[in-house]
Amino acid sequence: MATEPISYQDSPLQLIAFNDLEDELFGAPGTPARTEYEDRVTLELLPQSIRAYRLRNHLTQDELGQRLGVQKSQISKLERNSSNVTLDTLRRVFKALNVDVKILLQPTVPQA
Repeated sequence: MATEPISYQDSPLQLIAFNDLEDELFGAPGTPARTEYEDRVTLELLPQSIRAYRLRNHLTQDELGQRLGVQKSQISKLERNSSNVTLDTLRRVFKALNVDVKILLQPTVPQA
């Protein structure tokens, strides 16, 4: 017996847009809490990006480590986000992966 799919309009669950949920949980864009949240999300994406680009380049952790002159364990720590990393290290890693890195610095808007 096949069941008919339920459309989201007919769902008993309350749906909320992700941006609205972020606003509700972390405040409006530009507020200190929202800025902290966005910074943490951005930092969490770096290890995933390193791994994704490494795999895209068909490299093992050991091979990337050899390109950088570090042990495989260091690459593993970077990909697990279990070590503090400097901007210079990130630049070297992404250069070894043939990825251009651009860092955007924006002045904060003063709160009125």
